[in-house]
Amino acid sequence: MARVAVLVAAAVLAFLLAATNVTAKRWTVGDNKFWNPNINYTIWAQDKHFYLDDWLYFVYERNQYNVIEVNETNYISCNPNNPIANWSRGAGRDLVHLNVTRHYYLISGNGGGCYGGMKLAVLVEKPPPPPAAAPNKNSARRTFSVSGFAYQFLIPVAVFAAVGTRY
Repeated sequence: MARVAVLVAAAVLAFLLAATNVTAKRWTVGDNKFWNPNINYTIWAQDKHFYLDDWLYFVYERNQYNVIEVNETNYISCNPNNPIANWSRGAGRDLVHLNVTRHYYLISGNGGGCYGGMKLAVLVEKPPPPPAAAPNKNSARRTFSVSGFAYQFLIPVAVFAAVGTRY
């Protein structure tokens, strides 16, 4: 009976691991050009999808620039006054956690960086659902559905064979 319990526990663990397949992404802003003037961050962001719990990683010269969040009006006009948040921590290596689904407007308020193009607007969305698994006609597979997500497991025949066996 202990063997059955171990096999059932292994099946449950496999199910739980399969259910947590969505992971957050850390985006290095500007890729290998980082957070610097004379880079078009609108073009950098245009083919990317930013999802809830992703991170924006800003790398820049800490004595010249910073990362602040402003509203849309101040983003358009490069106005650093009355920021929503100051993400700069002093090392020039700052993370912005995208933990709310909304628009984020980020600029450099120091050294004229915003006027030099150091401004980034991103829309954070909910992650898309995982693709649905194709139906399988194999009778040894069982499909479990939890809140709209389907998971398939191959249940070993040994689990069923061991149930009626005495040790």
